[in-house]
Amino acid sequence: MTAIAPLLVELLTEELPPRALARLADAFAQGMVERLNARALIGAADRAPVFERHATPRRLAVVVHAVRAHAPPQRTRLKVLPVSIALDAHSRPTPVLSKKLAALGMEQWQWSDLERAVDGKNEALFIHRTQAGATLTEGLQTALDEILKTLPAPKTMRYPRAKAFSNRVATRSEREDSMSNTASAKRHSCSVIGKCARESVQFVRPAHRLIALHGERIVPVTALGLSAGRTTLGHRFLSNGEIDIPHADAYVETLRDIGHVQVDLDARRAAIRAQLLKQAGDAHVLMPDALLDEVTALVEWPAVYAGRFDAAFLSLPPECLILTMQTHQKYFALRNASGALQPHFLLVSNLDTPTPEQIIAGNERVVRARLADAQFFFKQDRKLLLAERAPQLDAVVYHRQLGSQWQRVKRIEAIACAIAARIGADQAHAARAAQLAKADLLTQMVGEFPELQGVMGQYYARLDFEPEEVARACAEHYQPRFSGDTLPSTLAGVAVALADKLETLVGLFGIGQCPTSDKDPFALRRAALGLLRILLEKALPLDLEALLRLSFEQFGAVPSVNDPTEPLLDFFYDRLRILLRERGHRADEIEAVLSTRPMRLDDLSIRLDAVHAFNVLPDAAALAAAHKRIANILKKSADTAHAEV
Repeated sequence: MTAIAPLLVELLTEELPPRALARLADAFAQGMVERLNARALIGAADRAPVFERHATPRRLAVVVHAVRAHAPPQRTRLKVLPVSIALDAHSRPTPVLSKKLAALGMEQWQWSDLERAVDGKNEALFIHRTQAGATLTEGLQTALDEILKTLPAPKTMRYPRAKAFSNRVATRSEREDSMSNTASAKRHSCSVIGKCARESVQFVRPAHRLIALHGERIVPVTALGLSAGRTTLGHRFLSNGEIDIPHADAYVETLRDIGHVQVDLDARRAAIRAQLLKQAGDAHVLMPDALLDEVTALVEWPAVYAGRFDAAFLSLPPECLILTMQTHQKYFALRNASGALQPHFLLVSNLDTPTPEQIIAGNERVVRARLADAQFFFKQDRKLLLAERAPQLDAVVYHRQLGSQWQRVKRIEAIACAIAARIGADQAHAARAAQLAKADLLTQMVGEFPELQGVMGQYYARLDFEPEEVARACAEHYQPRFSGDTLPSTLAGVAVALADKLETLVGLFGIGQCPTSDKDPFALRRAALGLLRILLEKALPLDLEALLRLSFEQFGAVPSVNDPTEPLLDFFYDRLRILLRERGHRADEIEAVLSTRPMRLDDLSIRLDAVHAFNVLPDAAALAAAHKRIANILKKSADTAHAEV
């Protein structure tokens, strides 16, 4: 009877890259399950495999339930030869058939052993065989070999791995040298054995141990120069020595109770979130998913502690403080009920201790230095007005074929002014915002935190006593930054945002830098979707082709830019189809509206609603068919008249 038990596979390594840990864990677990299931080594064929994927900073693991020690026998159907080759004109076996069957181990055979069946357009002879199923050792070894080569690691490293000498039989000369009493012979022996006993291994991080347990039995497989066993290591500081895993089912509990390691990635994330909320009390925790995922991948036994910093730093823009804490220190900032940033933070430690005072004090010293740096950058930036920085963009190359950033700013300014006039915006504000919008790229704060471009421009513009609409447009001209992001709220912001995206798209398409199926280095798809969203959701009375012509005119001094209007319009309509499908519109209704290539999008929603209202009418299909027949008749009549002329 086939033994069925849970299978545990764990690879213990040096610290894995935290931002890639979840992706590595998923690939490791999914790859293992898929490959074992393909060899019929998992559970019943009519049920989906059940498994648990685990990961900590130092390990990748999977527990697969209901794994067989041996796969059931496999019934296979093997094509032998086409009938035209296997049989002669009198339907007698040819020598070719006899040789083929002998090669398949069938020297003695009968006609009942063969099946004659249609194979495509011809007939062929087949044999049916029952083959023994794969063993778990064979299947797991193959799965490990394949998975470890294909894991989605951001980078791999090559390192020497000691190879068990017992896996290799020493040569006679090596045995004689090892038995020799002379110093020279011993040196020679060590040299030979040392070269043979080490190999170079490539993996994302050096691996130290491998566990492969089927129930309580060790599966004798190898990976990365390691032989499978049942021992692992627990927490670096809260655990002592090796830990034996008695049974695959006991993996999670053993590491939790003895090793102080919470191996379940999702459970560890939930535990951290719960501790953060508990420590925050009445305050609101700024808890972006990316940061929560990263700290989850950095700890094995999480503990959350609260720290504080000097309230004087609150005079800085809150975005500076938040990014400093999140990006550099992996801290969680806190806001009060009114939304004001608090001089407190929460940190996730890998050490649970009743006396965390030293941990907290050390982190407070570090964050104080980081915030002092941010304060210094802010004060240095304030020594120069944004309007004084803007012309310095002439020394910054935007693109070698498109000139400097300042030349780009002047193009954006001209486009923004023209758009502002058409949508009723203040042209002076739009022009001023376009001039200043890129100036914060030269500030030290944006140099340290590129994510703050636009945000710092808004703060510095306000401190320079620029009009509020100008200041807000400095930040809003990047919007929407991503799918679902908010749109500019000011008319000047709308004008500059459209101008910025149009200049980017026309310029890069004009020099042939169009996105391909798998590459979009300049994020042109995102720029196009942002532009379309603004035109649609703001219901702006702007002609798409006229906007492209207007933008192309600004590149008159750049001879390398060719007119990209037609390919860009095709690009826009492709993006528009995707955008409208995501909003729930039917593909045929979208095509009915976009087939006319409308240049204004402000009434697109009305058109789609009208087409949908027609589609739900009882006679819609008949009316559409009649219209199609009439159109075909008219087309045929026109073609005939043209031929007669």
